[in-house]
Amino acid sequence: MIDPVTKQRYDRDPRYIARKAEMYITSTGIADTAFFGAEAEFFIFDNVRFDQREQHGFYYIDAEEGRWNSGRAENNLGYRPRFKEGYFPVPPTDHYQDLRTEMSMTMNQCGLEVECHHHEVATGGQTEIDLKYNSLVRSADNMMLYKYIVKNVANQYGKTVTFMPKPLFQDNGSGMHTHQSLWKGGKPLFAGDGYAGLSKLALNYIGGLIKHGPALSAIIAPTTNSYKRLVPGFEAPVNLAYSRRNRSAACRIPMYSASPKAKRVEFRPPDPSCNPYMAFAAMVMAGLDGIENKIDPGQPLDKDIYDLGPEELAKVPSMPGGLDEALEALESDHQFLLKGDVFTEELVQTYIDYKREKEVNAMRLRPHPYEFALYYDI
Repeated sequence: MIDPVTKQRYDRDPRYIARKAEMYITSTGIADTAFFGAEAEFFIFDNVRFDQREQHGFYYIDAEEGRWNSGRAENNLGYRPRFKEGYFPVPPTDHYQDLRTEMSMTMNQCGLEVECHHHEVATGGQTEIDLKYNSLVRSADNMMLYKYIVKNVANQYGKTVTFMPKPLFQDNGSGMHTHQSLWKGGKPLFAGDGYAGLSKLALNYIGGLIKHGPALSAIIAPTTNSYKRLVPGFEAPVNLAYSRRNRSAACRIPMYSASPKAKRVEFRPPDPSCNPYMAFAAMVMAGLDGIENKIDPGQPLDKDIYDLGPEELAKVPSMPGGLDEALEALESDHQFLLKGDVFTEELVQTYIDYKREKEVNAMRLRPHPYEFALYYDI
């Protein structure tokens, strides 16, 4: 994208930000390539209605696969995933095996490499299709095409797809777990003899993600709805810690393979509402800051977080509780994004101002439907 007046590259262009991040990686001498592999989840619904006016506000979702339809009188064949029990069922409980296959085949025809697809935890058609990792910019390009294909294939079958992080109450939300690693000269830099087979460089990268996690959250979980997902429970990665086992830790170290080439960190707080160019760029800048400043990530958190006592749990930092808190964190901690002019001060402040006015304050102004259930008769 070119500014029509100055004829220069436009500093607010998300793809240009991602390209500048790649150039910055090379300029540091630390690495020459950052690989990203994003696992985006989404819901497939049959009908959605919503409106917000001066005197009313509502939403209504329906899905043939939704467990809430188990008592329906007409055309009811049963076989629906229970709430929070939708991980890897087979058809006919999984209603969308064939639809996901067609989505995946369409992606392949468009040049994307699909590694797998499966049903996810929630009822009502929650799904995941995984793409093969690629370089930072290419992976972000692929994610944009991914979302376009998924929505259009679903639409052809009379379905609707949402990448909204938390459309259903009391069931799992949709994340975009992002695997990332640094390479130089064709060699992986994250493999070593440290914890879970990680190098010191990889641990410092994790240290950067953990330190800047609250600020990153405004970019990688950028909606008010994102924080309906990022709450304790529901496998939500709210704890700013790292582990090879704990799914509620923000940084997870996959242990599928002992190959040095497979060594990576999976950052779990992002969700698919984010702009992948900005999100991937921000995460790699946080990781590089961790390497440059030798940030210690602390001890791994391999205990079951839900078994920790209040005192022990209080020592584990966590993600912000809402978009307003995330924006405050970004406002006070964004110098790491400005290195190499990858992000600019003007862009960061414009982003914060827009989010506060158009999303945070807009939500504050409007009565919530549940407030009527709580307070109408007081």
